[in-house]
Amino acid sequence: MRAASCAAAALLLALLGAAPVAAPQTAACAKGDFEAVVKEAGAALRELTEKNTPLFQAKLRQLKDKRKWSNEQYLKEAEPFVRDETIAGYDTKSQELVARIAGAGQAEAVADCARLAELRADLKTLVETQQSKWTHMFAKIEKELEK
Repeated sequence: MRAASCAAAALLLALLGAAPVAAPQTAACAKGDFEAVVKEAGAALRELTEKNTPLFQAKLRQLKDKRKWSNEQYLKEAEPFVRDETIAGYDTKSQELVARIAGAGQAEAVADCARLAELRADLKTLVETQQSKWTHMFAKIEKELEK
């Protein structure tokens, strides 16, 4: 979980050096504008990971203790809380967004303000997708802890 979020943030930060150069005939936004958007999204993704990972792990340990699972049982029983079809859907959507963002950063396109708005929207959606993934995972674990 944390590795995937960190990898996404690292990829986003790597795009900073790949921002295309503006052509004079197009309304251009500065490279710094693109960098700021990517930096902000990377920070939001890191914050989500740093905030949610320890809390989620603590909830999993609570469930382990409540159910009196052995370490071996814990590894098997905890898996559905981090891997299911919904989580896979969030991961797929995130991967698609990162690929689109990376493709835009590597394209020979002009760094115009319309592209900046698209990048901003994609990065916002990526952060929202990761937040939804965490929300889903927490809802699943809370439901089990209530049993």
